[in-house]
Amino acid sequence: MTLAGFFPETEMPDAGWWRVLWPDPAATLRALGVTPGLAAVDLCCGDGTFTAALARLTGRTVHAIDIDPACLDRARAAVRRDGGGDCRFVAGDAMAVDRLLPGPVDYVLLANALHGVPDQSRLARAIAAALRPGGRLAVINWHARPREQTTVLGEPHGPATKTRMPPEVVVALLAPAGFRMEGIVELPPYHYGSVFMLGCG
Repeated sequence: MTLAGFFPETEMPDAGWWRVLWPDPAATLRALGVTPGLAAVDLCCGDGTFTAALARLTGRTVHAIDIDPACLDRARAAVRRDGGGDCRFVAGDAMAVDRLLPGPVDYVLLANALHGVPDQSRLARAIAAALRPGGRLAVINWHARPREQTTVLGEPHGPATKTRMPPEVVVALLAPAGFRMEGIVELPPYHYGSVFMLGCG
């Protein structure tokens, strides 16, 4: 069954090879500028790969949003398994992220989803509306390499080659919504993270 509003090519992968790519979610988040005290959102949280670590690192309630209730159930289980944290799980469309939150936040994580969004500019504007001025957006993407070159446990994985987004494409996409790139973080073997600040005026 396909959910209305579900982004193409963003379904959760098999946990076995996915954990090979993300053995230490907390280290990834620290590299992407997550610090204590941030009010944060795990947008399109999927099965919660980063949710518990985000809650522990910030020490605050993390809003974990996904359109798929089954993914949210797996995310809840992952948070319990990984040591808990204060998490609020919300079933909803990422395009309405600003309306799904009780107020503006400091940090939005969007991991492995932007490549599949049909209206990326609209999502950028919705995220901007959810952030405080000076807030940050961290985007994790697959490098724009041929899919047959991104192998895990001997098999090619990741989105279709044609949908992968190099950093300069992400920068150009987000700039009209008011985002300024602060830096790019390599996330070996196949990913990178881009950290953006929302302009203050």
